[in-house]
Amino acid sequence: MRSIVMSMVLLSCATAPVVRPEPTSPPPPVAKVEAPVAPVRALPTLPPMKLVVLPTPGTPIVSVRLVFHVGSVDDPPGKEGLTALTTKLLTEGGTKSLSAAELNEALFPMAAELVSDTDKEFTVIAGRVHQERFDRFLAILSETLLAPRLDPKEFERLKTEQLNVIRNRLRSENDEELGKVMLDALLFEGHPYRHATVGTESGLSAITLEDVSNQWKRCFTKARLVIGVAGAANDTLGAKVVTALETLPATGAAPTIIPAPPKVANQTLIVRRDTQSTAGSFGFAWPMRRDDPDYALLFLGLSYLGEHRQEHGVLFRELRDRRGLNYGTYAYGEHYRQDGWSSIPRPNIARTTQDLTLWLRPVEAKHGVFATRGALFFLEQTLRAPLPAERFETAKGFLAGATRIWTLTDQRRLGWAIDELIYGTPGFLDRVRTTIASATAETVQRTLQKHLDPKALNFVFVTKDADSLRAGLLSPAPSPITYATPKPPEVLEQDKTIERHPLPMVSDQVRVIDAADVMK
Repeated sequence: MRSIVMSMVLLSCATAPVVRPEPTSPPPPVAKVEAPVAPVRALPTLPPMKLVVLPTPGTPIVSVRLVFHVGSVDDPPGKEGLTALTTKLLTEGGTKSLSAAELNEALFPMAAELVSDTDKEFTVIAGRVHQERFDRFLAILSETLLAPRLDPKEFERLKTEQLNVIRNRLRSENDEELGKVMLDALLFEGHPYRHATVGTESGLSAITLEDVSNQWKRCFTKARLVIGVAGAANDTLGAKVVTALETLPATGAAPTIIPAPPKVANQTLIVRRDTQSTAGSFGFAWPMRRDDPDYALLFLGLSYLGEHRQEHGVLFRELRDRRGLNYGTYAYGEHYRQDGWSSIPRPNIARTTQDLTLWLRPVEAKHGVFATRGALFFLEQTLRAPLPAERFETAKGFLAGATRIWTLTDQRRLGWAIDELIYGTPGFLDRVRTTIASATAETVQRTLQKHLDPKALNFVFVTKDADSLRAGLLSPAPSPITYATPKPPEVLEQDKTIERHPLPMVSDQVRVIDAADVMK
């Protein structure tokens, strides 16, 4: 079955916090430092076909999650997109005994699910089915990996789908996703993370069916596999899955070694595209991962600053709620991808090197410079001004509860449990909640100050009038804003400071490119 394209729905807190007025004076300047650079610190090596079993009493549904240590970093040069295409052909292209259509027809009456997803370093193949039909489902699942059909027609169909994601969805439709893809390209020039998991136009065009066959044999091996079963599952059922996949190759190509990213700071890329709005993606690569002692406090601090789609976040409240500039502005301490239709972070997006990002969802083009100034102003204010107690306690309560929601389904429980193995962080969410309970605004702010430097940010914008935006970002002149509806006096007064907030861009580090030229 085809993976569901992610969509977004608005979620908000049940109650709005009582908020103290924010100071309107600009925060003290943050000292300039070099961009954070992640060391070459490999993820833990796991035993082949490591098994995770998480029974759920009372459920008749079995969930299976296969996580392979293979991703777009394993795409050969000139064949960008190969791993994602290989995964799709395995799970959607049919098996030795079933055509692609017959595969769907076999899964449908069982009410079974079979989906896949490829990220930079890991690929997930996941499924669920009623326990009474598990044996038949396991036979199908194992055949997708052990005896895929590798049908030339399905290969061409799926390759065309990936090319259309680049040519249509990213270049022509989705400003936000295009901005995130180009931020990766900016942060990771010359690095295995640089290209999007979907690939490049020339890379996909060069891929042959033989390339897919070789990638399957080289990378989808027992040495790279973690197996998870949950729900109506026990050790016996887990052993059955292990046995079913026993004839996978033991080893193949060695996993790609992830080098340190380049030092990139204060670079700006403006992508010119025919769109009515301006979207922004800001960030830098950093060494911060879940296995760092400071991560839990940063997790809380960034949730306070801008949790995805949650109104308690400073950026959401100030730029959306109080000023109506956009749908939302958020902050993430690791690479964020939402899980399906929810706002919950998808598990198994584990990476050797992570990134800190701010996501400025599209604003009216005329407000692009002001919104950028606003995002930086409130970021620096969070680092320097005292954190209001009521808002900080709201953030603590939200994150403590949200981390429980993140593991409500069996697939998510498996995902987080496997992430704990990948990062070497047993009991991660429990430890986060323990840290949250004792955290103070002062300790969180000190941790943010220690690791988060606004001067290290890089900027990607997607907009129509790229030249005008470039001029506005480089100009020292104020960028005043007018509103279609009345705003409180304190907002208007604070805007006088924001419109003059200094921007870090310098002329020779601001580039403009056309959307038609990206991902070629």
